[in-house]
Amino acid sequence: MALLELRHLTRRFGGIAAVDDVSLGIEAGEFFTLLGPSGCGKTTILRMVAGFDLPDGGAILLDGHSLADIPPEKRPLHTVFQSYALFPHLSVADNVGFPLRMARVPAAEARRRVADMLDTVHLADKADAYPHELSGGQKQRVALARGLVGKPRLLLLDEPLGALDHKLRSAMQSELIALQRNVGITFIFVTHSQPEALALSHRIAVMNAGRIEQLGTPAEIYGHPRNRFVADFIGDINLFDAEIVERAQGTLQFAVAGLGHIVAPTVDSPGRRGVFAIRPEQVHIIAADAPTELPNRFPGTLREFLYVGDVTTYQVELDSGVRIQALLPNAAPARPQLAAGARVAVAWAGDAGLFLHD
Repeated sequence: MALLELRHLTRRFGGIAAVDDVSLGIEAGEFFTLLGPSGCGKTTILRMVAGFDLPDGGAILLDGHSLADIPPEKRPLHTVFQSYALFPHLSVADNVGFPLRMARVPAAEARRRVADMLDTVHLADKADAYPHELSGGQKQRVALARGLVGKPRLLLLDEPLGALDHKLRSAMQSELIALQRNVGITFIFVTHSQPEALALSHRIAVMNAGRIEQLGTPAEIYGHPRNRFVADFIGDINLFDAEIVERAQGTLQFAVAGLGHIVAPTVDSPGRRGVFAIRPEQVHIIAADAPTELPNRFPGTLREFLYVGDVTTYQVELDSGVRIQALLPNAAPARPQLAAGARVAVAWAGDAGLFLHD
């Protein structure tokens, strides 16, 4: 039985269904992420689990028992917000120990648990400091420690890294993974950041317009998106309208808008029309006249490129006028020297890419 179960959960605001008949189960010890664009319903779900908002329909079960009649302060969970919500007049130790005081935990036991938790988040030397004396990352760790010190069954995290700069955000991601593994508490994480979700999660629910579009591991979500929305939302991808024209020996022949015929992996498909999707890292760039054994090859002109350190993303305009992205690692020994305006060809393997339905 799942630790937390949502059954046909629904929440409406006026005529809009912010959460529309959502059902899922979250296991004990899991790092579970609700991922989607702004307004997709992910924070509304978190608020209903926390008890800050009430569903219009459906049920929320913890260990098989409904949370419907349990007020927020009585639920065995804690929420960590993007704003940290620390008390400015309390020290770090007093901020972390606040939930224990509210629960009337004996003072000696509370001091021991606060000290242990500050050790866990590497802030033992900041016990007597105040929030205004801390960096953004330190404040976030205090908020996490306060959330964990009461040993909740669930820790709810609502965009907790959103206020941090890129480098600090990356460092906090590693700390979150280690912290969740060490304490063994179930984390439910809300974010709109695809890289963050892919890096942190055991499983991800991709949401759109109040519904779950796909539920799976990061590898499943990225490598095998279920439809156009998931493919387009998770990372960079090339999408082309396509129609199946032939099936043969584990491959499909497609007629693709702007490309012509291509070879792609076979798929169980109830229809002939859909979308051909291929990630930029699956697309090779070769010299315009270079031979290749790759079955899908199209000539074009390099128009733009974006250098981001370890990789470069190239925009190639094919002779048909269609543009396609290719991503190449800058450390690759065979990386071609490319400049805007160069004549090139793009190519990819017959087992690369996916055929998706809208």
